[in-house]
Amino acid sequence: MKLKYVGVALIAVCLSLFVALTQGRARTRANVGRGQYLVEEIAQCGMCHTPRNERGEFEPGRWLRGGPLEFEPAHAAADWPTSAPAIAGLPGWSRAEAIRFLQTGITRNGNPPRRPMPQYRMRHDDAEAIVAYLKSLKTGPG
Repeated sequence: MKLKYVGVALIAVCLSLFVALTQGRARTRANVGRGQYLVEEIAQCGMCHTPRNERGEFEPGRWLRGGPLEFEPAHAAADWPTSAPAIAGLPGWSRAEAIRFLQTGITRNGNPPRRPMPQYRMRHDDAEAIVAYLKSLKTGPG
């Protein structure tokens, strides 16, 4: 009789773990989807962080992998970058560092980002969603 209860308890634990894992995956997918929306439609990160071809179209397979900036400041700026870094996969950034950057607008070295990068001050859940999306992107050659 005791063995029967152990078996039932084991099945209940397994079912609970399955449900928790399934719900966790669904939440992760939803967070990645929300991050994709924020990156692509709201912040429009691809405008600077994706290279373009000779027709000015985004290069296929190179989404958010960095590229030359297609514009210059109206007034000379000595520290103006000529390219934007790759952000697909967030190379060199931990999740916590990237979330902190998006929430505070301060880089890992304690400075604001170089122009033209905005000094974002996002809500924690928005920053988490963006980082989840960016970390989900492949980082190898196109």
